Amino acid sequence: MRFPDFGTPECWRLDTPAQTLVFASWRKHLPSIVYWGAPLATGEDLTALADSQLRPIGNAVLDLVPELSICPEEGRGFQGQPGIRAYDSEGRVLLTQFRLESAGNDAGTLRFTARDEGCGLTYTAIFRCFPDSDVIEVEARLSSEGDLPVRAEWLAAPVLALPETAPDFIEYAGRWTQEFGERRVPFARGIHMREARRGRTGHDHFPALIVPQPGCNFDSGEAYGTTFAFSGAHRVIVEETPDGRRQCQMGVAEAVTLAKGEAVSSEKAYLAFSGSGLNGLAQSFQRHVRNHIVAFPEPARPRPVHYNCWEAVYFDHRLDVLKDLAERAARIGAERFVLDDGWFGKRDDDTTSLGDWHVDRRKYPDGLAPLIEHVEGLGMRFGLWVEPEMVNLESDLARTHPDWIILPQGREPMTGRGQHVLDLTNPAVTDHLFGRLDALLGEYRIDYLKWDMNRDLTLAIDRDGMPLLRRQVHAVYALIDRLREAHPAVEIESCASGGARIDYGILKRTHRVWLSDSNDAHERWKMQNAAMQFLPPEIVGSHVGPRHCHTSGRELAMAFRAAVAMTGHMGFEMDLRELTPDEEATLARYTQLYKENRGWMHCGSQHRLQPPRPEIMAQMSVSEEKDRFLAFSATMAVPHSETTGPLRLAGLDENGKYRLRLLNADEISPRATRWFGSPLAVPEGLALSGGALMRSGIVLPLGFPDTMWLVEGTREN
Repeated sequence: MRFPDFGTPECWRLDTPAQTLVFASWRKHLPSIVYWGAPLATGEDLTALADSQLRPIGNAVLDLVPELSICPEEGRGFQGQPGIRAYDSEGRVLLTQFRLESAGNDAGTLRFTARDEGCGLTYTAIFRCFPDSDVIEVEARLSSEGDLPVRAEWLAAPVLALPETAPDFIEYAGRWTQEFGERRVPFARGIHMREARRGRTGHDHFPALIVPQPGCNFDSGEAYGTTFAFSGAHRVIVEETPDGRRQCQMGVAEAVTLAKGEAVSSEKAYLAFSGSGLNGLAQSFQRHVRNHIVAFPEPARPRPVHYNCWEAVYFDHRLDVLKDLAERAARIGAERFVLDDGWFGKRDDDTTSLGDWHVDRRKYPDGLAPLIEHVEGLGMRFGLWVEPEMVNLESDLARTHPDWIILPQGREPMTGRGQHVLDLTNPAVTDHLFGRLDALLGEYRIDYLKWDMNRDLTLAIDRDGMPLLRRQVHAVYALIDRLREAHPAVEIESCASGGARIDYGILKRTHRVWLSDSNDAHERWKMQNAAMQFLPPEIVGSHVGPRHCHTSGRELAMAFRAAVAMTGHMGFEMDLRELTPDEEATLARYTQLYKENRGWMHCGSQHRLQPPRPEIMAQMSVSEEKDRFLAFSATMAVPHSETTGPLRLAGLDENGKYRLRLLNADEISPRATRWFGSPLAVPEGLALSGGALMRSGIVLPLGFPDTMWLVEGTREN
């Protein structure tokens, strides 16, 4: 029996300070990732490394081990999930056998180009390094050069080979008001697939994956992470093949037809490796968002405290009430007043007027100017809620242009929140929407838009019967980009019934995400801890909700609600008239504490902390210079033990000496802690080295469920 002669592989490497990727191609086939992990020595013999990864050939299998390349090919014998599925116009399967034509590394961007002349296809993979964030951006492109149209059913972003020693992986699940639920899934033979076909990213699946190696925790061990940057239908596949190899694929969950000369992108994904646990991975992704994804109009301006009036007035807009709320908000410390749903058309409830983006003169006879002037006179800026992609049938827009609504001929309509979706792939629709939004931003001093999307996209084909899930997302991107170019000083928040459109694709053109419609601080604390793996705090909208939470029925103390909001982009969203004097004073105190610390918190590092007890969930922020920190430790349930253990801190200067204070020692309840003798609770606090704080930790008081302790540290040397 003769076995193939693989010959000498061609090899390439990509490096960031914290990771190395090594690629190898045998016989001009598509490259495979043969190493991904901690940095390798500069002079590493890549050929020897690649050959050391060649798999033995066993019995009752093919006479070669099919390559798990950056685009595994059925045409090369790969029997797992292929990275591409394509058909010609007659429905014949295109079994690609790409041959590598070129590979070049230009200033940290590695590009592979391969062709299959028989299929008339060219495949390009791009890997771009960002040394400052330790993140690598990846993208695949497929172009058609044949005379017949090609239907690409699936094109994955460059495929990642996953470590075979990891016991499980972390993914994100959830629903409305419970986004970013972390879920550990054991690796098992076969395919694990998560697919979102909602026309938006979805509450139920933030498109990301983390693979921790055995022994990995928040502060130590190896972890691999990736996230997909697309705001619509997507698919994430994790597979373990019968021979034990593992792969991760991410791509758009919609087919596309390519004519000669046309191309399609897989959309981008981002990947990172950490040798310092899950926190190291989080810091890479957070740095990348700060440095390369989100671009604030005024980068030096501190993130302003929001007041959103939605839960105070809903659709009942009265100028005197809104002015009163603005005065109360300013007194507490708000810096931006956001007028939510109900200001336009004849919007007295959620059945009418979406699409009619002109001021309701019944509620605002002189327009928005009197309210804006009042808000500005209080020292605040003004923001406005919009939902441009949607329309109600009870609207001037729907009556005038019923053909602008996504509704295939002969199909029964499906609504969500009583609304329909506009076809943004129609240029007339986007021109109209741009014109209305541009006019509003030109007429009024609005420095922030809360851009909402309150329903899934169904029946997603255009009037010609062609699929539009992908095109609709790109049309939304183009509309926001156009608006930002015309009004570069305006910030935009991505909201979609809460957190149903959060991903790096939408964040490329927005500045803030609304993590969840839940203002229940208990649920929010869990979500915010999970989201910090990929999102820095300054872009995560986090509001102090009402005393009685309408999404859970819980009633929570003001101190807990305010402390949770402090760890994101802080705001409040309630009827401020319900506050007692004590609650108002507490909210004002925490708002001031946020303002005093946001400057360094929003450019520092965030660390999740290993809990001393299962009911504890804690995190901390450390300044770039490691000269100060704030630790937040929440008791999420009735304590399992009669007392509690030390909480180890993270990210500090090993040799620095820190002065620590428990900032809310006055909130210690004698019913939960009869005695707390730590000097943390006295004004002068205590002083310990960073090494001691990270290895020994500090003991905090016992607390009832939904109690948060805040520990401040300042380096003294």
